[in-house]
Amino acid sequence: MSVPISHFWPVAIGFLSLSINYFVQGGTTLSAGPNWNQDKAKFDRTVGLWGMFLGGFGQLITGIYLMVGLSWFPVYRNAPPLYMAAVAFTIYGIHWIVLGLRRYTGSDHGPEAWMAIPLLGLSVLGAISFGNAGDIPAMILFIGLTLIYICEIPARFRNNKGWEKATGTFQLLTGIWLLYLTYGVTLNFANGMHWWV
Repeated sequence: MSVPISHFWPVAIGFLSLSINYFVQGGTTLSAGPNWNQDKAKFDRTVGLWGMFLGGFGQLITGIYLMVGLSWFPVYRNAPPLYMAAVAFTIYGIHWIVLGLRRYTGSDHGPEAWMAIPLLGLSVLGAISFGNAGDIPAMILFIGLTLIYICEIPARFRNNKGWEKATGTFQLLTGIWLLYLTYGVTLNFANGMHWWV
């Protein structure tokens, strides 16, 4: 069976879902909002839902879609760096489902210090992989992710509010970059524009 090559990668779904999630996670870390002090448990459940569904399922679906398109139905065989994207979207998606569910249920966040170590490694791997492939915009994304997990490790190990604010800052900045990438990928693929992505 011959499968045609597709030039329509589903990465914009993963970029936008993570962007929205980082705006929610980073934004609420830096500025909780008007209802924060009234009902913290309710607030945390809402933030957890955004993490589960946007950060989690949005990325997981993208990662599975890419992996299937690279392996079972090789419609993306013209773009080997998408393998790194498929791995990253899948793992980050599962990770955000766990984080969102943890926050939704009010469970302890201490073990996230250990989670942040291999995710820091995955972020560095992504920066190396995309940098080596000459994809600078994707490399910048993974540098942003690297900075998030560099801050997340001491934020969780030391239960340090300063590092937690730094994590939120890098989440928000990375969310802005992800929104730019969403525009670039979508307009380039759908409208034949030439954004830097």
